[in-house]
Amino acid sequence: MTDLHTPATEIQEQFDDQLDVTVDEIEERLETLVEEYKVPLSEARRSVVNTYLDDAGMDRDQLSGGGGNEHVDIADVDAPEEWIDVTAKVVELWDATADAVAQVGLLGDETGTIKFTKWSKSDLPELEEGQVYELRNVVTDEYQGRFSVKLNRTTTIEAVDEEIEVGDDAVEVEGALVDIQSGSGLIKRCPEEDCTRVLQNGRCNEHGEVEGEFDLRIKGVLDDGEEVTEVIFDEEATEKLTGISLEEGKEMAMDALDTTVVADEMRQKVLGRYYRVTGPTLGRYVLANEQERLDGPVDAEAMLIKARSI
Repeated sequence: MTDLHTPATEIQEQFDDQLDVTVDEIEERLETLVEEYKVPLSEARRSVVNTYLDDAGMDRDQLSGGGGNEHVDIADVDAPEEWIDVTAKVVELWDATADAVAQVGLLGDETGTIKFTKWSKSDLPELEEGQVYELRNVVTDEYQGRFSVKLNRTTTIEAVDEEIEVGDDAVEVEGALVDIQSGSGLIKRCPEEDCTRVLQNGRCNEHGEVEGEFDLRIKGVLDDGEEVTEVIFDEEATEKLTGISLEEGKEMAMDALDTTVVADEMRQKVLGRYYRVTGPTLGRYVLANEQERLDGPVDAEAMLIKARSI
């Protein structure tokens, strides 16, 4: 039986000043979603929090952690919707792809790295690459096993005069790419702020029917002859792996009036070839931050039997 009392208590503390809602009521809502509808706890928690945000007429940024936050190492971030304090170095800043995002990039401490997002409406000071900051009252998030932190209008940012040797949390795997799983190729993601879910038949699990934004990815399986590893290649890594850009993928799908042709073309290009992939572990997947082709095609047909058993 899933422990629902703890997350219910944490949610109640977040809305204690705005809503007259009890822990038992929240726990009952969570139980309906988790036990009856088989929704993952992280998704159930997000759904319940969103419901209470609507009831209270609040934005997510107006939530607080409900008291003093725990100061945690990045490697210890293992649950969504938790309010924490971290001391971390800005390892890298990326180009923001939406007006709602002021800054996005990578934070790091001695234990590893984690993605961060700072929203434009939070009106927070700019973070500088290479600087170490004390970040108080940030909220954790999770999607498909990958954790991140969000900086909101309640976050405080203080530059500190110290150096951090950022730990390397990457793993390296090698093997033949023996399968490209469903959900690969040209996909559409939810365009709503703070949501990157892949649409299923034009629907987002949280936001319903939306006009999605195109993206490329590969969910693949590497087999080294002894064990298999599931790997995710994002748009940049997928283009590098296959030579197919997002624009080319959209043109292929438009010409064929079928998005599945993109994944089919990718399979022809990469299945059965050996690769070395390096990146962090995200749930059951390794995120391909770096990849290298090692050798020419092998007989992948026999290996597919093992891969399909996952």
